[in-house]
Amino acid sequence: MSSQCKAVIGIDGGGSHTRVVVVDTEGNVRSYVERGASSIKKDLNAVTNAQQAIEEALFQASIDVKNVKGLTAGIAGLDSEEDYKWANELTRIEGLECSKWIVNDAVVAQSGAFLMKPGIVAISGTGSIIFAINEMGKSIRNYDFHHYAYSAARFLSYEAIFGVLSENTNKSDQLFIENVLSYWDLRTIDQLRSLGMRGFLADRRERDKYVGKMGPLVTEAAEGGSDLARRICDRAIEQLAVGIGILGSCFSSSSVSVACIGSVLTSPYMKKTLTEVLQKNNGKTYKVQEPILSSVSGAALMALVNSGVSIDQDMIAHLQTIK
Repeated sequence: MSSQCKAVIGIDGGGSHTRVVVVDTEGNVRSYVERGASSIKKDLNAVTNAQQAIEEALFQASIDVKNVKGLTAGIAGLDSEEDYKWANELTRIEGLECSKWIVNDAVVAQSGAFLMKPGIVAISGTGSIIFAINEMGKSIRNYDFHHYAYSAARFLSYEAIFGVLSENTNKSDQLFIENVLSYWDLRTIDQLRSLGMRGFLADRRERDKYVGKMGPLVTEAAEGGSDLARRICDRAIEQLAVGIGILGSCFSSSSVSVACIGSVLTSPYMKKTLTEVLQKNNGKTYKVQEPILSSVSGAALMALVNSGVSIDQDMIAHLQTIK
């Protein structure tokens, strides 16, 4: 394949990673690159991270910028018109003059999960959002209702720390407590309390990032039987279920598809328990399914469709190779 090949770029720009895929107009995946965060709210190097990832992906794909037909970027933290000022800088590459569609990262996640068809995505990882496209093609967020599910990794981690410090624990939590202390390289709860009194880490972005990375300890402890971890996870699940129910009420169908995305919600305990809670809903029937495509492949799919490329099953199969 020569550098004259036409292609599109799909970007999943999260609060932890930037994922870029280059796909030619025949549906072949030409390259895939990962770098640091794309959200300026999480990383001051976001613009550099994203631009370098795009340039590297194009280089690996042997695609000239002039032959890029379209680019779709799903960016975490893109919630207002003001946010487009920094978000547009992420894809400002010399010579890259193609059509660009810059959206919230939940949009590309939904596109990938349901191949741009109706459904709800519940996302909990670095951040948290519930996003839907209903049968009428309307985009709806739980944010639109001023609802927020405190289910992002850092919220679970903080709740765990607060539970340990307030001594709201029992014997089932002993291993979990030891793992929390070990994560912070501490030996006693008193040391954890002293660290908390100093604010844990001075820089807010670094603090949120480090606290968030403790999230898997919470979901794993819940799976392992810790009462504290389960209470924390169950509270988050209840909030997610409410948000899903709010968006589900905006669908005309009695059955609504839901996909769980993000490190928190794809953990065994969270996904299993959320599925059980949704099955008890007295209104809609919620069908929890695996996303058909990853978020970055969802971005590429949108770029292809928006560029006028007809999509067939072979193309979908190619896009499914990007996890």
